[in-house]
Amino acid sequence: MLGFTKWELGKSNNMSRLRRMSPRRSYDQYCSAARALDTVGDRWTLLIVRELLAGPRRYTDLHADLPGVSTDMLASRLKDMERDGLATRRRLPPPGAAYVYELTARGGALLPVLQALGAWGEAELGDRRPTDAVRAHWFALPLLRALGDTTGLVEVRLDEGVFHLHAGAGAGPVYGDGPAPGEPDARLSLDTATCTAVGRGELSLTDAVRAGRVEVTGGSPLAKELREG
Repeated sequence: MLGFTKWELGKSNNMSRLRRMSPRRSYDQYCSAARALDTVGDRWTLLIVRELLAGPRRYTDLHADLPGVSTDMLASRLKDMERDGLATRRRLPPPGAAYVYELTARGGALLPVLQALGAWGEAELGDRRPTDAVRAHWFALPLLRALGDTTGLVEVRLDEGVFHLHAGAGAGPVYGDGPAPGEPDARLSLDTATCTAVGRGELSLTDAVRAGRVEVTGGSPLAKELREG
Protein backbone atom coordinates (compact mmCIF):
# COMPACT_ATOMS: atom_id res chain seq x y z
CA MET A 1 0.00 0.00 0.00
CA LEU A 2 3.03 2.27 0.24
CA GLY A 3 2.97 5.20 -2.15
CA PHE A 4 -0.78 5.50 -2.41
CA THR A 5 -2.22 8.98 -2.28
CA LYS A 6 -4.39 10.06 0.65
CA TRP A 7 -7.42 9.73 -1.66
CA GLU A 8 -6.57 6.10 -2.36
CA LEU A 9 -5.87 5.36 1.30
CA GLY A 10 -8.99 7.06 2.61
CA LYS A 11 -10.81 3.78 3.11
CA SER A 12 -7.88 1.36 3.07
CA ASN A 13 -9.09 -0.55 6.13
CA ASN A 14 -12.44 -1.18 4.48
CA MET A 15 -10.75 -2.20 1.24
CA SER A 16 -8.47 -4.66 3.07
CA ARG A 17 -11.49 -6.14 4.83
CA LEU A 18 -13.34 -6.46 1.52
CA ARG A 19 -10.37 -8.21 -0.07
CA ARG A 20 -10.13 -10.66 2.83
CA MET A 21 -13.85 -11.35 2.57
CA SER A 22 -13.85 -11.64 -1.24
CA PRO A 23 -10.94 -13.79 -2.49
CA ARG A 24 -10.53 -14.15 -6.21
CA ARG A 25 -13.27 -16.30 -7.64
CA SER A 26 -12.89 -18.74 -10.49
CA TYR A 27 -15.27 -20.67 -12.70
CA ASP A 28 -12.87 -23.63 -12.34
CA GLN A 29 -13.43 -24.62 -15.94
CA TYR A 30 -10.69 -25.70 -18.32
CA CYS A 31 -11.84 -23.29 -21.04
CA SER A 32 -10.07 -20.20 -22.35
CA ALA A 33 -13.28 -18.13 -22.23
CA ALA A 34 -13.82 -19.10 -18.59
CA ARG A 35 -10.20 -18.31 -17.76
CA ALA A 36 -10.53 -14.92 -19.44
CA LEU A 37 -13.65 -14.16 -17.42
CA ASP A 38 -11.81 -15.18 -14.25
CA THR A 39 -9.52 -12.22 -14.99
CA VAL A 40 -11.72 -9.56 -16.61
CA GLY A 41 -15.26 -10.67 -15.82
CA ASP A 42 -15.62 -8.74 -12.56
CA ARG A 43 -17.77 -5.61 -12.54
CA TRP A 44 -15.85 -2.45 -13.61
CA THR A 45 -12.69 -4.19 -14.84
CA LEU A 46 -13.32 -3.77 -18.57
CA LEU A 47 -14.51 -0.20 -18.07
CA ILE A 48 -11.25 0.58 -16.27
CA VAL A 49 -9.46 -0.89 -19.30
CA ARG A 50 -11.53 1.42 -21.52
CA GLU A 51 -10.33 4.42 -19.51
CA LEU A 52 -6.69 3.28 -19.50
CA LEU A 53 -6.70 2.89 -23.29
CA ALA A 54 -6.27 6.68 -23.19
CA GLY A 55 -2.85 6.22 -21.60
CA PRO A 56 -1.63 6.75 -18.03
CA ARG A 57 -4.37 7.99 -15.68
CA ARG A 58 -4.34 9.16 -12.08
CA TYR A 59 -6.60 7.44 -9.59
CA THR A 60 -8.69 10.59 -9.12
CA ASP A 61 -9.16 10.94 -12.90
CA LEU A 62 -10.28 7.33 -13.17
CA HIS A 63 -12.74 7.82 -10.34
CA ALA A 64 -14.16 10.95 -11.98
CA ASP A 65 -14.69 9.18 -15.32
CA LEU A 66 -16.23 6.05 -13.83
CA PRO A 67 -19.38 7.49 -12.23
CA GLY A 68 -20.98 4.99 -9.88
CA VAL A 69 -17.84 3.16 -8.79
CA SER A 70 -16.95 3.39 -5.10
CA THR A 71 -13.45 4.31 -3.98
CA ASP A 72 -13.05 0.87 -2.36
CA MET A 73 -14.14 -0.96 -5.49
CA LEU A 74 -11.90 1.06 -7.80
CA ALA A 75 -8.85 0.57 -5.58
CA SER A 76 -9.61 -3.14 -5.30
CA ARG A 77 -10.04 -3.61 -9.05
CA LEU A 78 -6.81 -1.73 -9.80
CA LYS A 79 -4.90 -3.96 -7.38
CA ASP A 80 -6.47 -7.00 -9.06
CA MET A 81 -5.40 -5.71 -12.46
CA GLU A 82 -1.85 -5.21 -11.23
CA ARG A 83 -1.81 -8.73 -9.79
CA ASP A 84 -3.10 -10.20 -13.05
CA GLY A 85 -0.60 -8.33 -15.22
CA LEU A 86 -3.15 -6.07 -16.92
CA ALA A 87 -1.97 -2.76 -15.48
CA THR A 88 0.97 -1.23 -13.70
CA ARG A 89 1.34 1.71 -11.36
CA ARG A 90 4.24 4.17 -11.44
CA ARG A 91 5.19 7.57 -10.12
CA LEU A 92 5.58 10.44 -12.58
CA PRO A 93 8.81 12.43 -12.37
CA PRO A 94 8.73 15.97 -10.95
CA PRO A 95 7.02 18.35 -11.24
CA GLY A 96 4.08 15.94 -11.59
CA ALA A 97 5.16 13.54 -8.82
CA ALA A 98 1.77 11.80 -8.99
CA TYR A 99 1.05 8.11 -9.28
CA VAL A 100 -0.56 6.90 -12.49
CA TYR A 101 -1.96 3.61 -13.72
CA GLU A 102 -1.37 2.33 -17.23
CA LEU A 103 -2.06 -0.81 -19.21
CA THR A 104 0.56 -3.45 -19.82
CA ALA A 105 0.90 -4.97 -23.27
CA ARG A 106 -1.47 -7.73 -22.12
CA GLY A 107 -3.98 -5.18 -20.89
CA GLY A 108 -3.72 -3.22 -24.15
CA ALA A 109 -4.44 -6.42 -26.06
CA LEU A 110 -8.01 -6.16 -24.74
CA LEU A 111 -8.75 -3.36 -27.25
CA PRO A 112 -10.24 -5.71 -29.89
CA VAL A 113 -12.23 -7.42 -27.12
CA LEU A 114 -13.77 -4.09 -26.13
CA GLN A 115 -14.32 -3.20 -29.78
CA ALA A 116 -16.14 -6.46 -30.40
CA LEU A 117 -18.15 -6.07 -27.19
CA GLY A 118 -19.09 -2.52 -28.17
CA ALA A 119 -20.17 -3.62 -31.64
CA TRP A 120 -22.31 -6.37 -30.11
CA GLY A 121 -23.79 -3.89 -27.64
CA GLU A 122 -24.86 -1.39 -30.31
CA ALA A 123 -28.27 -3.08 -30.43
CA GLU A 124 -28.62 -2.65 -26.65
CA LEU A 125 -27.76 1.06 -26.57
CA GLY A 126 -31.20 2.45 -27.34
CA ASP A 127 -32.05 6.02 -26.36
CA ARG A 128 -30.10 7.76 -23.66
CA ARG A 129 -31.87 7.43 -20.30
CA PRO A 130 -32.18 10.39 -17.89
CA THR A 131 -29.89 8.59 -15.44
CA ASP A 132 -27.18 7.81 -18.00
CA ALA A 133 -23.85 9.57 -17.49
CA VAL A 134 -21.86 10.51 -20.59
CA ARG A 135 -18.31 11.59 -21.32
CA ALA A 136 -17.15 12.79 -24.71
CA HIS A 137 -14.31 10.27 -24.87
CA TRP A 138 -16.75 7.36 -24.44
CA PHE A 139 -17.49 7.86 -28.15
CA ALA A 140 -13.82 7.19 -28.96
CA LEU A 141 -14.04 3.42 -29.42
CA PRO A 142 -17.21 3.53 -31.57
CA LEU A 143 -15.58 6.17 -33.79
CA LEU A 144 -12.42 4.10 -34.05
CA ARG A 145 -14.57 1.24 -35.32
CA ALA A 146 -16.25 3.62 -37.78
CA LEU A 147 -12.85 4.80 -39.08
CA GLY A 148 -12.00 1.24 -40.05
CA ASP A 149 -8.47 0.70 -41.36
CA THR A 150 -7.55 4.38 -41.64
CA THR A 151 -4.39 5.55 -39.91
CA GLY A 152 -3.65 8.95 -38.43
CA LEU A 153 -4.33 11.43 -35.67
CA VAL A 154 -7.96 12.59 -35.63
CA GLU A 155 -9.38 15.34 -33.45
CA VAL A 156 -13.10 15.06 -32.66
CA ARG A 157 -15.26 17.99 -31.53
CA LEU A 158 -18.59 17.16 -29.90
CA ASP A 159 -21.14 19.08 -27.85
CA GLU A 160 -19.83 17.36 -24.71
CA GLY A 161 -16.18 18.14 -25.38
CA VAL A 162 -13.12 17.43 -27.47
CA PHE A 163 -11.02 14.29 -27.70
CA HIS A 164 -8.57 12.80 -30.16
CA LEU A 165 -8.02 9.38 -31.71
CA HIS A 166 -4.86 7.58 -32.76
CA ALA A 167 -6.45 5.61 -35.58
CA GLY A 168 -4.47 2.54 -36.57
CA ALA A 169 -2.02 2.97 -33.68
CA GLY A 170 0.09 -0.12 -33.25
CA ALA A 171 0.98 0.60 -29.63
CA GLY A 172 0.40 3.19 -26.95
CA PRO A 173 -2.75 5.20 -26.21
CA VAL A 174 -5.55 4.83 -28.74
CA TYR A 175 -7.35 8.02 -27.71
CA GLY A 176 -7.06 10.95 -25.33
CA ASP A 177 -9.07 13.77 -23.81
CA GLY A 178 -8.76 17.28 -25.19
CA PRO A 179 -7.34 18.61 -28.46
CA ALA A 180 -4.84 16.54 -30.40
CA PRO A 181 -1.19 16.91 -29.40
CA GLY A 182 0.16 18.79 -32.40
CA GLU A 183 -1.56 19.23 -35.72
CA PRO A 184 -4.03 16.40 -36.38
CA ASP A 185 -4.37 14.73 -39.76
CA ALA A 186 -8.09 15.51 -39.68
CA ARG A 187 -10.64 17.26 -37.51
CA LEU A 188 -14.20 16.01 -37.23
CA SER A 189 -16.96 18.30 -35.97
CA LEU A 190 -20.35 16.73 -35.32
CA ASP A 191 -23.22 16.86 -32.89
CA THR A 192 -23.91 14.25 -30.28
CA ALA A 193 -26.97 12.91 -32.10
CA THR A 194 -24.87 12.10 -35.17
CA CYS A 195 -22.12 10.55 -33.07
CA THR A 196 -24.70 8.47 -31.24
CA ALA A 197 -26.17 7.26 -34.54
CA VAL A 198 -22.70 6.24 -35.71
CA GLY A 199 -22.07 4.54 -32.36
CA ARG A 200 -25.33 2.58 -32.64
CA GLY A 201 -24.44 1.45 -36.14
CA GLU A 202 -27.44 3.27 -37.60
CA LEU A 203 -25.28 5.56 -39.73
CA SER A 204 -21.87 5.04 -41.26
CA LEU A 205 -19.27 7.74 -40.89
CA THR A 206 -19.02 7.99 -44.68
CA ASP A 207 -22.76 8.58 -45.03
CA ALA A 208 -22.71 11.11 -42.18
CA VAL A 209 -19.98 13.09 -43.97
CA ARG A 210 -21.84 12.93 -47.29
CA ALA A 211 -25.04 14.14 -45.58
CA GLY A 212 -23.22 17.14 -44.13
CA ARG A 213 -23.69 15.93 -40.57
CA VAL A 214 -19.93 15.67 -40.04
CA GLU A 215 -17.57 18.46 -41.03
CA VAL A 216 -14.09 17.27 -41.94
CA THR A 217 -11.22 19.76 -42.03
CA GLY A 218 -7.54 19.30 -42.76
CA GLY A 219 -5.28 19.04 -45.76
CA SER A 220 -3.83 15.58 -45.22
CA PRO A 221 -4.56 12.48 -47.34
CA LEU A 222 -6.62 11.16 -44.42
CA ALA A 223 -8.83 14.26 -44.33
CA LYS A 224 -9.28 14.06 -48.10
CA GLU A 225 -10.16 10.37 -47.86
CA LEU A 226 -12.77 11.06 -45.18
CA ARG A 227 -14.31 13.90 -47.19
CA GLU A 228 -14.47 11.91 -50.40
CA GLY A 229 -15.52 8.64 -48.78
